[in-house]
Amino acid sequence: MSMVIGLVIVLGVLIFFHELGHFLTAKAFGVGVEKFSLGFGPKLASKKMGRTEYRISVLPLGGYVKMVGEEPDAEIDPQDIACSFTHKPVYQRMLIVAAGPLFNFVLCIAIFFMLFSAIGVMNLKPVVGEVRPDTPAEASGIKSGDMIVAIEGRTIETWQEMAEVVSKSRGSSMTFTVKRDGVKKDLTLVPQKETAKNLFGEEQERYMIGIVAAGETETVRLNPIEAMGESLFRTWLIIKLTVVSVVKLIQGAISVETLGGPIMIAQMAGEQVQQGAANLLSFIALVSVNLGILNLLPVPVLDGGHLVFFGIEAVKGRPVSLRSREIAQQIGIFLLMMLMVFVFYNDIMRILTG
Repeated sequence: MSMVIGLVIVLGVLIFFHELGHFLTAKAFGVGVEKFSLGFGPKLASKKMGRTEYRISVLPLGGYVKMVGEEPDAEIDPQDIACSFTHKPVYQRMLIVAAGPLFNFVLCIAIFFMLFSAIGVMNLKPVVGEVRPDTPAEASGIKSGDMIVAIEGRTIETWQEMAEVVSKSRGSSMTFTVKRDGVKKDLTLVPQKETAKNLFGEEQERYMIGIVAAGETETVRLNPIEAMGESLFRTWLIIKLTVVSVVKLIQGAISVETLGGPIMIAQMAGEQVQQGAANLLSFIALVSVNLGILNLLPVPVLDGGHLVFFGIEAVKGRPVSLRSREIAQQIGIFLLMMLMVFVFYNDIMRILTG
């Protein structure tokens, strides 16, 4: 049951905010909106307010905003030309299309801001848990339980901050200030280059000193300005990581078997529901960024594909021919169908192989 609840919540929130971006931007530019639908297919419930019919449809794997004059070949009542999407300047059409993915990024920022404002951020303290043998740390005299408070006079507050300073050292001698039993001591060591695997399983050389974190954490409260700054930073990191992941998938550096579909999302969402609201919100923020970037891919039928068409129109001064758009969209639909089949296959194989 938690899987179903989690999937409904996650997809409902993501689809709503994505389509809300298209809807609000279209309204801002005076484009008439005929339908605002969460889901595809036959409607389950609907309510008409003004010109727009708001509906919930049977298939919850997406949604859409149907605008007046959205199709270039659609017959438009002369009195509707002023509110026709097709008759708006190309830059306005591009902004309307881009607003969907943009709202996915905004949702991520908003969720993080809410969490950081209410809960704060949890930092891993720079406390040494294990000192590996035959390493610079052991040679310098660093011991388990030491807290690293400064490097070369620079105050260190988190384990991540310490690791970044070490990795950028280029192997130069460094003075570590550690606190042991309430007493500060200065220790000199020289980081050494080692080969380790990164998040994508690729071997990478980096400078290390041979220590493992003790796992001690602390929660730091943030004021609204700090919370917003941290939210923007975390969202940027997720965007960067997602883009790099897509590139590496295309390059073949990451196995396509890692791709997941609705079943995997449902499983992960169910786990987050059981772990609490904060975990579920963080998961929604992560998936929201992924959805935004996916929609910006230059594939016909996706927002990114439409942006390519409008970009060509802006350069050439005339729309891409209807025939060319139809062929491109057919190719885009085929590619998306193949992707859906593939991710469903991956999901099913994960269940069967346990």
